[in-house]
Amino acid sequence: MADVAIIAGSTSDRPVADRAIAVLEEAGVSFDFEVISAHRDPDRLDASIRESECRVFIAIAGLSAALPGVIASKTDRPVIGVPVSGTLQGLDALLSIVQMPKGVPVACVGIDNGENAGRLALRILAAGRKD
Repeated sequence: MADVAIIAGSTSDRPVADRAIAVLEEAGVSFDFEVISAHRDPDRLDASIRESECRVFIAIAGLSAALPGVIASKTDRPVIGVPVSGTLQGLDALLSIVQMPKGVPVACVGIDNGENAGRLALRILAAGRKD
């Protein structure tokens, strides 16, 4: 079982994912990485969310950035959204992630900031541990 599931909406998001992966690897935290589009492969995304035993999701997406919200709508586990820069320098993705409807919370880090997503995942995992 991986502690963190990292899902990118596109293969072009891999450099952002690699920054989160580096943080998790340095901390010795287990993770899975997949590329799944919320728009092009919704059934595969549903199956991945349902089958995952992770404790935290990191969702990396650009443009309309629906991926973090879709994941959050299908689980009660924490979801961290990472907006990816694109034609509008990532502002479109940022706004899509932070403007979730009530009842569908998504944490959001800065544009292209996979490192902070990894660090936030570590803090969420630590909060669930008893000292």
